[in-house]
Amino acid sequence: MVRVVRFHKTGGPEVLQIDEMDVGLPGAGELRLRVHAFGLTRGDAMFRAGRYLEHPILPARIGQEAAGTVEAIGEGVAGFAIGDKVSTMPGFSMNRYGVYGEQTIIPAAMTVTHPNSLSWEHAAAIWMPYMTAYGALVDTALLTPRDAVIITAAASSVGLAAIQIANAAGAVSIATTRTSAKRGALLSHGAHHVIATEEQNLVEEVKRITGGKGARITFDPVAGEAVETLAEAAAPGGIIILYGALASSPTPFPLFPAVGKGLTLRGYALPELVCNPERMAKGKQYVLDGLESGKLKPVIAKTFAFDKIVDAHRFMESNEQIGKIVVTLN
Repeated sequence: MVRVVRFHKTGGPEVLQIDEMDVGLPGAGELRLRVHAFGLTRGDAMFRAGRYLEHPILPARIGQEAAGTVEAIGEGVAGFAIGDKVSTMPGFSMNRYGVYGEQTIIPAAMTVTHPNSLSWEHAAAIWMPYMTAYGALVDTALLTPRDAVIITAAASSVGLAAIQIANAAGAVSIATTRTSAKRGALLSHGAHHVIATEEQNLVEEVKRITGGKGARITFDPVAGEAVETLAEAAAPGGIIILYGALASSPTPFPLFPAVGKGLTLRGYALPELVCNPERMAKGKQYVLDGLESGKLKPVIAKTFAFDKIVDAHRFMESNEQIGKIVVTLN
């Protein structure tokens, strides 16, 4: 028996509890990991609250991003050995797999041997941020050095990853945040420009930064009414990639800017990338190369002990973090 996090009803962070259960042996195509650290994602919080792409089957395990050592190998799995240091690639169903716990079963196809130079905490903070940002900016929007990129909610782990990827391409990174409180931190983490949307006019600032052209790429997890403003700030022929719904309010279609500029508004989620073996392989190599070169560096906002999982989720929902929230296990 091992300790795992589950919830028996949907709701706020307080529904998370630590249960004891037998994780069992991996099946065909699976690995069992001894988990040393796991990362929190917004998708976890939405799943816990019953507002995710899939509805939880209760009692539900939770979590998609972890780092640990291989303990057992299922039938038909090649390329892994007992004791390998690995991390998990999000994109699987949390109704079938959940990584918050001392042990987890995981699809081998969604598991990566990570660089030995990474700590467990940093290894648990790689794949959701970098593959999400890579899939949107590089794989989908075809990021070039000529581009200006608006990155909203930029202090998140995905936002910081997007800043690093835009900078690595030689593009202009324009980070947005609601107030100036995180301006200094975002600049220190590489943002070329920071716009505090409650204090500055986003459209005017983007036009000033881009010499009136607007931003060809916008990377937005918020959605809601602000999409209309993002469309006004977009360049002709620009693309707005929506990968979340933090606003929770309806998202209008900005008809006149879209028609007048020939804009593309595109929904995006990580499974689109990782469920395509060829695209996933390219993204994985891009991230591993970036980690090795130092162009990509995971940012940890705060770490929590395993028995403080409720506090960790409360901190995530406070929106105070800059980077990834990670839970560590002994």
